[in-house]
Amino acid sequence: MTEPRRDRFANRREAGCLLAEAVAKVAPEDPVVLALPRGGVPVGFEVASRLKAPLDVLLVRKIGAPGHEEYGIGALVDGASPQIVIDRDIARAVGADQTYIDREVAKQLAEVERRRALYARLDPVPLDGRTAVVVDDGIATGGTVKAALQALRMSRVGKIILAVPVAPRAAIAELSAMCDRLVCLITPEPFHAVGAHYADFDQTRDEEVVALLGQARQWE
Repeated sequence: MTEPRRDRFANRREAGCLLAEAVAKVAPEDPVVLALPRGGVPVGFEVASRLKAPLDVLLVRKIGAPGHEEYGIGALVDGASPQIVIDRDIARAVGADQTYIDREVAKQLAEVERRRALYARLDPVPLDGRTAVVVDDGIATGGTVKAALQALRMSRVGKIILAVPVAPRAAIAELSAMCDRLVCLITPEPFHAVGAHYADFDQTRDEEVVALLGQARQWE
């Protein structure tokens, strides 16, 4: 579902408020808002506030190729039962055997635990049978979101709604097939970058993430 309204947002909070109203119209059943840190958290906070739903972070860690960590062969996605998505064809092509994969998964799990401790949200919100509303401040290529959606499909989640303020049309077309519902406010062309569609796109600080997660616990 797309709702073209404008070509730019003042900041993440305004984008979140507008997105929250669009998601509320979908009336998700028993929702949990999963925000991709850090920029997705201020947006997800507004959605969770409107829905009176739990807010959690969805930590996605890339599994890199041997000697080339920036080249992803898969991803680890946080949750009550962390999910691992590996492209086996790419893994074989770059010489990543199971021993290497297991070692990298352990390293990324440790990083997830470190970040959860940093955000003071040690226990992921249970997702069994619930509607996961995945929120980010925007999508460029969609690689991280794709890994998150693939992993959520492997969990016991009920339905998946992907909700973002802005994304290119090509990414929307691909990601729509990976979730039950997609809510995007604007799909500008040419796209350029997520930050080009915000007047204020300053980096979200860890302190802000911690504060917003703390505030969200008031209505959980």
